[in-house]
Order: sequence, then structure tokens, then C-alpha cells
Amino acid sequence: MHIQHYKKVEGVAVTSPDAKGATMHVVAGPQQGAQNFTMRVFELEPGGYSFDHHHDFEHEIFFHQGKGEVDYNEKTIKVSPGDTAFIPPNVQHQIRNTGDETMVFVCVIPNRE
Repeated sequence: MHIQHYKKVEGVAVTSPDAKGATMHVVAGPQQGAQNFTMRVFELEPGGYSFDHHHDFEHEIFFHQGKGEVDYNEKTIKVSPGDTAFIPPNVQHQIRNTGDETMVFVCVIPNRE
């Protein structure tokens, strides 16, 4: 078992030129013994956003803090604490913080070999 506060895991800045103000904390993954999935906690500064992307695997998101928007399949959907999102494989998506506080969300992806 592995329990810790996500802020005790060193955050890594997302350095893509298409992202702004994003930090990722990998809180559960192969390093912690997770064989099937990796859980990441992202922080987006006010006005920050993830890069606009897609991938060949699904992932699940839980929005914990802040307000924002998810661009998904050419739609924009507002999100706030407690909201969840399921992103199917190969769907273009981006997350933006539209609020005045740091947006925090949890993202779960499959481990890849």
C-alpha cells in the first residue's frame, strides 16, 4: 500500500509549447508498484491549459478544485469541483482553467509497455 499527499510528490512542469501553467504529480504508477494504471494529479494556474491532444487510450478525470472548461470533440463543456470526465481513445481534448484559483484534477491512464 502507498499513501501520501499529492503535494509531497515533486511536481514536474508540463513543458510542451502548447501548454501553459501546468504541473503534473505522478502519485501512483509503476514506481509505486501499480501494474495497470498511473494516477496523475495536475495543477493548472489561472489562465493555464493543457495541450490540445489525443492518444490511443482512454482516460478518466476527476476535477477536484477550481473551475474550467474541457474542449472535447469540438465542444466546450464547463467543469467545476466534483465533475468527472471520460475521454475515449483518439478523441481530441484540452483542459483550461477559467477561474481565479489553481485548478486541480486527477487523471488516470493505463500503463504502457
